[in-house]
Amino acid sequence: MAEKTKKTEAKKIEKTSTRKTKEKSTAEKSESKKNKIFSDLSSVNKLRLLYELQIIDSSIDRIKTIRGELPLEVQDLEDEIVGFDTRIKNLIQEIKEIDININQRKVNVEKAKNLIKKYEEQQKNVRNNREFDSLSKELEYQSLEIELNEKIIKELGAKIKDKKREIETTKAMVADKKIALEEKKQELSEITSETANDEKELIGRANEIKYLIEQRLLTAYNKIRHNARNGLAVVTVKRDACGGCFNKIPPQRQLDIKMSKKVIVCEYCGRILVDSDFANE
Repeated sequence: MAEKTKKTEAKKIEKTSTRKTKEKSTAEKSESKKNKIFSDLSSVNKLRLLYELQIIDSSIDRIKTIRGELPLEVQDLEDEIVGFDTRIKNLIQEIKEIDININQRKVNVEKAKNLIKKYEEQQKNVRNNREFDSLSKELEYQSLEIELNEKIIKELGAKIKDKKREIETTKAMVADKKIALEEKKQELSEITSETANDEKELIGRANEIKYLIEQRLLTAYNKIRHNARNGLAVVTVKRDACGGCFNKIPPQRQLDIKMSKKVIVCEYCGRILVDSDFANE
């Protein structure tokens, strides 16, 4: 039986190993195919792809700008509602714990009252002053115990009232937040429905272009874009200046950019520079 189990485990391991090898081989073939496609592209076509990707990403950015802060506002409202719900649950739990405390205090009061009755009966049958004084002290102690417990019960009752008021106030706030949330969701839904198809098409085209761009170059593009305030990683030369930071570009460097034989970046802002004719294509 143990031998059979070992064989079964060995087969499972072998199948897993074979599957992983196939997956690795497929990934390597895909990467190799991508590298071959990219190596076949001329420098000018590489730059055109980068510029086209920038145009698409900028269009996606504009769509996101139209949505504005609505997604964040919706998320904030949802988080606030969750926070308020948690507060209400905690308050309810605290009230339950206070109720338990109050009930215990009431039990203590009843015990003290019963002991007072007991000691009063015993006082009637004392044989000396010593026993009488001892019972008197016990009676005094139980009376103080009753006063203390009743005082605490009163304070705890006031706490319950405060917490119940807080629950009602919080529930009212939740109701207001839910109304605001529905309004924001409706507004976001309307905007999203208007731009969803365009955004989907743009993202699809962007992914197609990214597949054709060398990973090293794509990583550099994404890094520049992330650091740029306006999201521009690839810009054209406009009026002898960088289209991103507007610093002047020397004539010789402009000539190199126009020839598009290699990737050239702005020495001031680090953006990738392309010929202004790309914008007219």
